[in-house]
Amino acid sequence: MKLRAGWSYPNAVYFGAGRIAELPAVVSGAGILRPLFVSDRRLIQTPVAQNALALLSAAGLRCEVFSDADANPDGENLAAGTRAFLEGECDGVVAFGGGSALDLGKLVAFMARQKRPVWDFEDAGDNWKRADSAAIYPSVAAPTTAGTGSEVGRAGVLTDSQKKVKKIIFHPKILPVAAVCDPELTAGMPPELTAGTGMDAFVHCMEAYCSPHYHPMSHGIALEGMRLVMENLPRAYADGGDLEARAHMSAAAAMGAVAFQKGLGAAHALSHAAGAVYNTPHGMTCAVAAPYALRFNRGAVAEKIARAAAYLGIGGGFDGFYEKLLSLREELGVPQKLRELGVGEDRIGCLAKLAAADPSAAGNPVELSVAAAESLFRECI
Repeated sequence: MKLRAGWSYPNAVYFGAGRIAELPAVVSGAGILRPLFVSDRRLIQTPVAQNALALLSAAGLRCEVFSDADANPDGENLAAGTRAFLEGECDGVVAFGGGSALDLGKLVAFMARQKRPVWDFEDAGDNWKRADSAAIYPSVAAPTTAGTGSEVGRAGVLTDSQKKVKKIIFHPKILPVAAVCDPELTAGMPPELTAGTGMDAFVHCMEAYCSPHYHPMSHGIALEGMRLVMENLPRAYADGGDLEARAHMSAAAAMGAVAFQKGLGAAHALSHAAGAVYNTPHGMTCAVAAPYALRFNRGAVAEKIARAAAYLGIGGGFDGFYEKLLSLREELGVPQKLRELGVGEDRIGCLAKLAAADPSAAGNPVELSVAAAESLFRECI
């Protein structure tokens, strides 16, 4: 019997419109009394962030604020965040925002008292065992986008700005103690951000579903996650105030992050490489790369995708699913090519090496060699 695997499923999730009001109780329930509130420069000025801070303050929780999260956070952001954490004598993190702010907040809680550099904990082999588990602080996540699902994830993505490469930093205790998923926080997202983050959730589900690794729980979650995105992302894109669609998208985002415990694939490997070199928005980069990656994998996933198409009510098997993906991208205004995001052909060799070495490539159903990645980049660009 060869079916052997190690599985871990996530945290407490407080889901529903208006549940941000429970944030102080969730934070104090996690044992956090002096949180560092991690967000980004734009979001911290908005009413939703200011309301969250007011709620925490009214409950007697002394908050320090760090809002220097970049769109693709790097080691310098992390160093500044950990300094703020230590100088503020904080005992936990409230990560508030999109995937970048959530990842950075989780990594601040993880790294504040570690002795090794963060790159020593890259998601490879048993690197996570190098960490001092007793020195990891708790975090609570409150997502304001519906895409990455970082609120239920055990890792954070960080750019090594010196080497121009994105690294996935993993430890089981990076997982937030709890997540407050209030779809009202996502209602202010502009259409382009709604599309990019929502397509990230879809690609999480699609690539997890296609991954050859054995994880039937994630497999089923990925399938339902795809359905929720296909049925609700166009609605959320067309009407930012459609809270029902926003709620389904918030659920799909969390489902995608749970599902990709089964693995990711070529679209994410390409996106991580392009994001590291050209600072492209992650979700939109995945959305551009997804159909090219799916076509590349056709020989290994055609039957599996045909079963998904049947569940999703799409006729035509693999081809029908592929055409539906193309039409969904078109409906959401997703660019056809990566050149529209500023990716050039001048560094394809470098991009291909980064993608082939990315941990996401390990979940692709067809080997993503450097040559294959270079060919895919040429198609995408």
